[in-house]
Amino acid sequence: MSLDVDPAAAPPTPETAAQAMLPPVGLDPDSEATPEGALKVLRRGLAGSPALARGLAVTVAMGLSIAVSKLTVPVLIQRAIDRDPLPDGTVDIAYITWIAVAAAIVVVAAGFTSWFAQRRLVERAEAAIAQLRVDAFVQVHRLSIADHNETQRGVLVARVTSDAEALARFAQWGLYSWTIHPVVIVGTFVVLAFYSWVMALIVLAAYLPVLPWFKWLQRRQLLAYDDYRTRISQMLGRFSEAVMGAAVIRAYGLESRTRRRIHQSINQRAQARMRANKYMAMVFVTGDVLSAVAMAGVLIIGISQRERLGLNGGEMVAIVFLTTLLQGPISELGETLDQTQTAVAGWRKILDLIDREIDVPEPVDGSSLPGGALPVEAEGVGFAYRGGPPVLQDVSVRIPAGANVAVVGETGSGKTTFAKLLCRLADPEQGVIRLGGVALDTVAPASRLASVRMVPQDGFLFDTTIRENVRFGSPGADDAAITAAFESLGLGWWADKRSEGLDYEVGERGESLSVGERQLVALARAALADPGLLILDEATSAVDPETDQALTVALRVLAQGRTMVSIAHRLATAEAADLILVFDHGHLVEQGSHHELLRADGVYARLHQAWVGNTQRLTG
Repeated sequence: MSLDVDPAAAPPTPETAAQAMLPPVGLDPDSEATPEGALKVLRRGLAGSPALARGLAVTVAMGLSIAVSKLTVPVLIQRAIDRDPLPDGTVDIAYITWIAVAAAIVVVAAGFTSWFAQRRLVERAEAAIAQLRVDAFVQVHRLSIADHNETQRGVLVARVTSDAEALARFAQWGLYSWTIHPVVIVGTFVVLAFYSWVMALIVLAAYLPVLPWFKWLQRRQLLAYDDYRTRISQMLGRFSEAVMGAAVIRAYGLESRTRRRIHQSINQRAQARMRANKYMAMVFVTGDVLSAVAMAGVLIIGISQRERLGLNGGEMVAIVFLTTLLQGPISELGETLDQTQTAVAGWRKILDLIDREIDVPEPVDGSSLPGGALPVEAEGVGFAYRGGPPVLQDVSVRIPAGANVAVVGETGSGKTTFAKLLCRLADPEQGVIRLGGVALDTVAPASRLASVRMVPQDGFLFDTTIRENVRFGSPGADDAAITAAFESLGLGWWADKRSEGLDYEVGERGESLSVGERQLVALARAALADPGLLILDEATSAVDPETDQALTVALRVLAQGRTMVSIAHRLATAEAADLILVFDHGHLVEQGSHHELLRADGVYARLHQAWVGNTQRLTG
């Protein structure tokens, strides 16, 4: 975790933190530069979310019926008021009653239809968002190591949490609003024109400025919300960093610096939200002002010119009702537009993740790897992380099947990258890697995953029991097979030393176990998988003597019948290897056995001499 804040700096105030402490990131809402348009994002999103688009025509039809029912009530009121009296001059109570009953039926039917339409949208929205989250999760695990190195963990989490929730809120209400309100607005103007085209023009003239004004606001609001979603991602990234590094923060007394960084992110997010809300407030004020202007125009012109316009009393009341009816949809455009903009900004980020080009595409009809121990061949392999200098250059080596290989070199020499290429976390930019004579990039995913496994240095475990963590090595394995995996590695005693046994809960990332114990579980998982090629990132580093001895025995058993490649940070691992590969500045500079390389008096001999000297100093 990198904390680069000056320790002598004074804690920022809420007013200055966002501007002063971090460089501005994102888009300027007041600029004319516009990201991908909202309509294009909506088209991309609907194309990728068939559950949301399915049945949309039915929902639109329901919206039309709701709009018609809203317009029917003012017409019925007009009919009741303008009803001619009976011959004796009395009011036709039966007719008025019929009108009231008809209006009640229309209102009840509209309410039921509105409820049903809203329910349909919620169901489809939840299905679409669930699928979108699944697609995003799948995509995260398809990204290469370069993508993961360049992207904060919290940013990826934001794509399937806050961004997806913003989209869900829009799909559940905003989409409904866009379905109903335009029909109500257009229908209202049609009915107004039926009563009086002059009055319809007056209302239209009052609301006409809203079109260019909303278009101007929409462009800037979209930019503001794109920046807002970016700030949320940054904030979640900082939170994730602080939580994951909590032990280091406490151990080194970095609480103040960490709080300062979190404070900065929170304030930047708040500032971005305030910029976005500025445009939302403009929409609300605009709707209220124009509604007041429209109503004033209708009352002034309608009352003063009623006879010249030929309007009856009931028609005038209906026009007032219809003008009032316009106020709701147009005023709600503020909230609807606000939801739409934040949803579009979040949707764009989710779609950009899902549509991101995959650096390691899987073959459509891949080949299968042969069973048993796999020979490995690298021919002219070169690799560089995106935008960086070469990490590996012209690496060529042949590893026989069943060999125990150690990969050594100084930090940054390329040994870990070489191991990652062997299990296809990335593809070489030059050259080719073959396993069992088959080019690795042509192997079917299922065959590769069954034949190649990597055990990382931290022995990552999931928040479940030891048993279930081992079962991840072979999801169909029964409890007997899991127990047998521990016994085969000579680890039965370790599995039995807890009262819960293999049902012991390891906690998040396996933190209730020591580093060495996590490695024991990871090795049992690898043994259960039974791969033809096993890659280890120094499984015996940073462990206590007892665990070290258990790991050494387990590794000796695990190496039998398969090819094993170990990234050796401790050269004791290399001493026992059949073949040692020595990397230096991205080149494979030496290969051979321990004694051969010592006699060669090259890079390995110098590394070994330095390691022996350090070991003697530590033990002496």
